[in-house]
Amino acid sequence: MSENNNGVQHLKQADFERAVLKSSTPTVVDFYADWCGPCRMVSPVIESLSKEYSGRVNFVKVDTDANQALATRYQIMSIPTVMIFRDGKVVDKVIGAVPAQVYKQRIDAALEEN
Repeated sequence: MSENNNGVQHLKQADFERAVLKSSTPTVVDFYADWCGPCRMVSPVIESLSKEYSGRVNFVKVDTDANQALATRYQIMSIPTVMIFRDGKVVDKVIGAVPAQVYKQRIDAALEEN
């Protein structure tokens, strides 16, 4: 597991259960691939949101090419796919590149359910 300067952790499959499924903090997971143009568009949005929601929401990225078993487990058919996990379960999912406001609405809704 590594973390960039913006607080978004890059996870490998071995870290996923601890960092996402067992986390007591809601977690946004960005399933992406380096070659994916829309993924590159979403990346700075996710990084910006990680700063905005710092301390309230964890943000992680999972490279679907390097972690194919996780992509299969969560039925990732298109990337980017951004999932919001709470208490070890997927509570929301956004497929494709969307404006930051859409992610914010989904994250805020997940926080309100807490």
